[in-house]
Amino acid sequence: MADAAVAGLFVYPIKGCRGLSLRSSEIGERGLGHDREWMVVDGDGRFFSQRSLPRLALVATALLPEALELQAPGMKTLVVPFGREEASIDVSVWRDALPALDQGPEAADWFSEFLQTGARLVRFDRRVKRYCNREFAGDSGAHTAFADAYPVLLLSEATLADLNSRLEQSLPINRFRPNILLSGVEAFDEDHLVEVRIGDVVLQPVKPCTRCEVTTIDQSTAEKGVEPLPTLSSYRMNERLGGVTFGMNAIVVSGVGARIDVGSTTRCAFDF
Repeated sequence: MADAAVAGLFVYPIKGCRGLSLRSSEIGERGLGHDREWMVVDGDGRFFSQRSLPRLALVATALLPEALELQAPGMKTLVVPFGREEASIDVSVWRDALPALDQGPEAADWFSEFLQTGARLVRFDRRVKRYCNREFAGDSGAHTAFADAYPVLLLSEATLADLNSRLEQSLPINRFRPNILLSGVEAFDEDHLVEVRIGDVVLQPVKPCTRCEVTTIDQSTAEKGVEPLPTLSSYRMNERLGGVTFGMNAIVVSGVGARIDVGSTTRCAFDF
């Protein structure tokens, strides 16, 4: 075991929308509190992401004591109460089909106007379990909300610094949408993590994170660029997974209900 530290905590309340930097967060079975708990879908319940609608990056989220607050350029502030009771509708995230809780006509109209296409906002139904891929998570029973596939994404400061040293223009951390940013480890050490302990919380890294064109979208303007995929493909191609990898997906093993704080000592076990 080696000591590291939590350098940053990030949650993304609505899948594909702008995230929040936190000083502290509770950990649940599905990752950090309220992470990817909401999602924007089309009329058939299929999820939207920045891959198809880069403008989602311009939707700023805030977590109020009893509501989710949304802001976007040219739009009035929208407040969605946590206790909203709406109908269950069928939605899909990649290959997974599941019921979710519709967040009502006001939210649907707000997103439809801003995105200029028919859209609805749904919330994850906590009674549902969306299981992680057993090929990587095994029989752990790990599950997630509306994240692509796993509840926690780990990345290190050194890994981002290594990438930026190869680019003409450095990229910010928000291009890569991690949940937990680690300091005190070497670049790409997270590739070899087998366990991460943060106080009472135990995380198990299970799969390298393959990267898509979302990393090329400027999160402050929603404009698409080219980097970092060409540079990453020159030294981070994973033939087995069929893409470039950057960061590690992890599942929650224990510590549900505990809190993680920025600055917390982190015990890391590696298999080099």
